[in-house]
Amino acid sequence: MNFLRNLLLVVIVVVVMAVWVMLPWPGAAALAVLLTAWLLLTRRGGQARSVASVGISTLTQRLGSSAVIVVGIAGVVGVLVALLAMAEGYAETLRKTGSEDTVIVMRGASASEVMSGLDRDAIVQISQTPGIARDAKGEPLASAEVVVAANLPVMGTTTDEEGSVQLRGVGDQAFAVRPQVKIIDGRKFQPGLRELLVGKGAAKQFAGLSAGKQIRLGSQTWTVAGVFASGDAMESEIWGDAAVVADTYGRGTSRNSVNAKLADAKGFSAFKTAIDANPQLKAETSTTIDYFSKQSEKMTQVIRAIGITVGVIMAIGAMFGALNTMFAAVAARAREIATLRAIGFAGLPVVVAVMLETMLLALIGGLIGGIAAYLIFNGYGASTMAAGSVGKLSFELRVSPELLWTGVKWALAIGFIGGLFPAVRAARLPVTTALREL
Repeated sequence: MNFLRNLLLVVIVVVVMAVWVMLPWPGAAALAVLLTAWLLLTRRGGQARSVASVGISTLTQRLGSSAVIVVGIAGVVGVLVALLAMAEGYAETLRKTGSEDTVIVMRGASASEVMSGLDRDAIVQISQTPGIARDAKGEPLASAEVVVAANLPVMGTTTDEEGSVQLRGVGDQAFAVRPQVKIIDGRKFQPGLRELLVGKGAAKQFAGLSAGKQIRLGSQTWTVAGVFASGDAMESEIWGDAAVVADTYGRGTSRNSVNAKLADAKGFSAFKTAIDANPQLKAETSTTIDYFSKQSEKMTQVIRAIGITVGVIMAIGAMFGALNTMFAAVAARAREIATLRAIGFAGLPVVVAVMLETMLLALIGGLIGGIAAYLIFNGYGASTMAAGSVGKLSFELRVSPELLWTGVKWALAIGFIGGLFPAVRAARLPVTTALREL
């Protein structure tokens, strides 16, 4: 019988955790309201409230054991939120890079820009496709671009360590296609010259990328003409004239992609249909927001998987700490609980009372961990190799309200499991046995 009861308890825990993981904050708020109503309006709720108030009032006398739960859960939540903030910041940077009214056209079946290649004829046909916006001169707002990898010394190292940065050769219309790009220092590069415009993220990562400086890319010397900001993944790149970059790296007249601005964001379907229907083109297109969002998916999943794995491992340790602490607390109060049971308190109020005590400690730990993660990591700069590119992507960790809620949910889940089994043991313990234990 005990085996079946324990098995049923484990099943209940699994079901509750599965529902809890998917529960949005309004659902949790509704559960809190229902619990509060039960505590205030029912007889057994009143009993649970009385027992819980006694236990909570003695927490100051058990600071050491209570701190084990709080600190352990705070550590779990802090690490989990920080790792998930890395994934969120990475994905957010790439999501901000695109828009609904700009498109990227690549060779058919190309998984990313760096794997694509378009010849001169294809570039001309793409630029003349109906649906592309035009400037005051009637020229299409389309930029044929080449993407290559360049190695530069990493900022702050004394061992001449080099890192990979993505060098993008852009056309005359690149700035019209990407109006968010703003020069914050220096000037634009001059077409036909070995001059560069560097993103502020790249300038923070690599040495020598300030206006007026000269750097070596391969065997050639280039001058940094200026620094730009865009608030997206472009800030991790360095830009130069497409013809000069292509000539330097032996790309000839071929380009990796064509980035264009649509006359109307609603015209993407017609533009895509025209590209697909052109028998001379073997190309595919997507809006830039879709392209960069897809590029972020795999890396985001990897970072989240790492974060959840580390969080689970740490949560197990915190859970055992909570179990040990609450079993000890229940054992110390065995006579008190037995006396309450003897004078008519039911088992359910005892279970709820112990659970409330543990969940309160868990909530405190979760809030401390979440706040610490926000203060330390929100906006913290990081970089990693970007999917679909040949350079590092600079981004900032983003601790969003959703991540903080996730951290609190993890804390309460640990508290739930850590308090449930000691609570059930306290409720099941025969009154006569409990009175003889002390």
